[in-house]
Amino acid sequence: MSVLRRYLLPGFMFQSVVIAGGYGTGRELAEFFLSHGPLGGLLAMALATTVWSAVCVVSYEFARVFRAFDYRSFFQRLLGPYWIAFEILYLALMMIVLAVIAAAAGSIMEETFGLPYLAGAIGILTLVGFLVFGGNRVIERAFAGWSGVLYLVYLIFFILCLRNFGPAIHASFAAGVAEASWIRGGLEYAGYNLAVLPAVLITIRHHKSRRDTLIAGLLTGPIAMTPALLFFVAIAGEYPQIVTATVPVNYMLEMLGSRGFQIAFQVMLFGTLVETGAGMIHAVNERIAQTYEERDRQLSPRTRVVAALGMLGLGALIAQLGLETLIAQGYGWITYGYLAVFVAPVLTWGVVLIRRRRAAAESA
Repeated sequence: MSVLRRYLLPGFMFQSVVIAGGYGTGRELAEFFLSHGPLGGLLAMALATTVWSAVCVVSYEFARVFRAFDYRSFFQRLLGPYWIAFEILYLALMMIVLAVIAAAAGSIMEETFGLPYLAGAIGILTLVGFLVFGGNRVIERAFAGWSGVLYLVYLIFFILCLRNFGPAIHASFAAGVAEASWIRGGLEYAGYNLAVLPAVLITIRHHKSRRDTLIAGLLTGPIAMTPALLFFVAIAGEYPQIVTATVPVNYMLEMLGSRGFQIAFQVMLFGTLVETGAGMIHAVNERIAQTYEERDRQLSPRTRVVAALGMLGLGALIAQLGLETLIAQGYGWITYGYLAVFVAPVLTWGVVLIRRRRAAAESA
């Protein structure tokens, strides 16, 4: 359990929160990776994975050294009075991600089970509320456990696609299509998805040394990207037509023709949507809880749930814009804000602050 908490839990937490806004429907993979060609997409994924691991190594160590396990404390240390810039971006992206979750959940219930669109939204509200009410321990256990389910289902999906569409997949990669814009795609994808990192900070309280943060940070990128890689390879055989599919995962599941696996995949995806919503909202609740503590008050579980339902309800309203519009336009403009207020500062000024803190500790 100690190894799981110190080395693997941050990666599982990051992967669990990133999936709904990162690759759950496949729309994101088509938008940021496959649109640059099959080979270009692989290069962009490698770049994004490297950026994720680099930022996580420094961020985990920064959180450990300064005991900053909520994003308010973290960015106050990193950005000083300008920390509010991150919160504005985080809340804006959270609303977009929650809208994507609501839209995807409604589509799953409607297209897979023939239930009303509203059933998906209500189901998401209920399950996210349950996780948020449970607090850190319930969330950590749920995220670690569901990650095993996710990896298994994605592996089966990959094998089925390889067995049914293997020649097309091979031909797609053999063509060697790689547009020069793959670098931009990799950086944009890495940038906006790093916004979920505050949801992971609470797990760093288990870290005792620089070695813990180094190993956990290096593992986070590959842990989070592996399911996306399996998904990407599985759909590459349908390039270029799948790039324009609104929900690529539904496109592929229909081609596979297995009703049983389609239901299993959508149940898994629904669970990951719940995790993402709970993770992002929990990060906000932890930030509010920290403010309460500074005023000698305690954030009650009931208040946590009410805040969660309010944020999800607003996300459901934004979802009316449509899944494709939200991903293509909503993520695009906000990405560079994260690169400017988080990625660049933590990899430069963050390293300086860590070294200063270490030097002060050694001289004390």
